[in-house]
Amino acid sequence: MRALIVFESMFGNTGELARAVAEGLTAAHVQVDVVEVCHVDREDLAGCDLLVVAAPTHAFSLSRPQTRADAVKKGADPVNAETGVREWLSTLDHAFDATVQAPAVAVFDTRVEKVRHLPGSAARRAARVLTRQGLVLLGRPVSFLVAGVKGPLMTGESQRARAWGQGLASALSEARPTGHIF
Repeated sequence: MRALIVFESMFGNTGELARAVAEGLTAAHVQVDVVEVCHVDREDLAGCDLLVVAAPTHAFSLSRPQTRADAVKKGADPVNAETGVREWLSTLDHAFDATVQAPAVAVFDTRVEKVRHLPGSAARRAARVLTRQGLVLLGRPVSFLVAGVKGPLMTGESQRARAWGQGLASALSEARPTGHIF
């Protein structure tokens, strides 16, 4: 099986967790590619059994150009502000047809620990967009916590991300035991 993890990360925390999820998937014998959203190509989706989408929560949802510009003002690399998951998801309309099989999808976000109980989440927003496009979620959206806007990750979040990746591999093999599409 093959997984593609597409992530957006302004300060590196979401990227670090994307790599931890990849470690969990790899430990379960899934081939994994981890690609920043600004570098992902449509061809990367070909032959993908699982698409994992990861984004930081900005203003209780997926980032927008303005929220990414605000992150740059706070010290984020301007390169990371060019393209966000929100814009990339809009390019997926009609991406899966007879020539490109639709993968199962899982989503996670990062959010600041002190607002973890407030409504709104990049992962939930991404999940809504993906299901409207006809893709099937493999489990519920997950949030990982960071100590502040710039991070660092809260203690234990990398380990939780690895375990989540292993769980995704198990769920994927149960959902597609013979390699058939949902």
